[in-house]
Amino acid sequence: MQELLGKIKTQALAEIEKAASAEALYQVQVKYLGRKGELTLLMQGIADLPKEEKPAMGRMCNEIKQALEEAFARQQEQIDSADIQKKLSDAWVDVTAPGAKYNIGHIHPLSQVQYEVEQIFSDMGFAIMDGPEAESEYYNFEGLNIPSWHPARDMQDTFFLKQTPDKKHGRLVLRTQTSPVQVRTMEKYGAPLRIIVPGRVFRNEATDASHEHTFSQVEGLLVDRDISLAHLKGVMREFLTRLFGRAHGASAMAERTSGSASASEAEPINKGIRVRFRPGYFPFVEPGVELDMSCLLCNETGCRVCKHTGWLEFMGAGMVHPNVLKAGGIDSKKYQGWAFGFGLTRLVMMRYGIDDIRLLSSGDLRFLEQF
Repeated sequence: MQELLGKIKTQALAEIEKAASAEALYQVQVKYLGRKGELTLLMQGIADLPKEEKPAMGRMCNEIKQALEEAFARQQEQIDSADIQKKLSDAWVDVTAPGAKYNIGHIHPLSQVQYEVEQIFSDMGFAIMDGPEAESEYYNFEGLNIPSWHPARDMQDTFFLKQTPDKKHGRLVLRTQTSPVQVRTMEKYGAPLRIIVPGRVFRNEATDASHEHTFSQVEGLLVDRDISLAHLKGVMREFLTRLFGRAHGASAMAERTSGSASASEAEPINKGIRVRFRPGYFPFVEPGVELDMSCLLCNETGCRVCKHTGWLEFMGAGMVHPNVLKAGGIDSKKYQGWAFGFGLTRLVMMRYGIDDIRLLSSGDLRFLEQF
């Protein structure tokens, strides 16, 4: 039996070495190590040998089986390597051809315009501030001259968080405006002060083409000595001029104001763009004004975004109320200031001709890939 085992080993190793394909190698493996293979049958016959011969024959069979398995593995590796080399040699590769194009992301249109707004105001000496989106009632309302009984709260039906109210600061609310950062910044840095505050705000709105429950705003605040609305008008004209692309240093526009309390005569800021100032009420400023832009989507002919008026409310502003300065720890007898706030989301709609505010938060790649 030892001679037969040796003969099988020699013959099997020779056939393994000659196998040139995976299929041929598999047939050799079945011949010797399969369920009815030659070596397998001999190993099964060990049970019929005399007791004293079984250990030696068992060891010999196992050694031969291990040697054959190692030989099969080596030959399979060589066959695989040869197949790869053949495929590479048969394949034609143009090393000068461009590689695969990968789609990469890009900046959201809101972020693009926010960065541009920040750059313009930074060039004019404004610092960029930020604050919490989950704000206290004190900073969101009381500190801005909106006490709990004030009807202005009804205009900002808000999202409150389930939390035990604090004795001083009240409940937590998703901020309805970026204005709370005014008081926070005045408390920390005092006066003089020149800041803008871009960020998300939240309101319980009935959504439509021009309203959304979550949108972006930009708040502005300037506090110093001898400040008036003339400074606000100059800053906003400069901002809009730069934002909408008129060459810097162009001749200044003539001031034209109405003698009545109605909206002032519209003033052109850029070709195809007009603005107008009119009186407005906001609890945290006195006096208050509103700035309207001519609707760029319909060229003032009327559309659903401008509610068929030809004008789009762009910004609320005014002189900071003394109570707000007091909440920020600033003496209103020494310092004055103005504040403004405009919807960054609405500005983006005007900039890119977007006729539905909901598209900006839809996450639809068909829309976003256009920018």
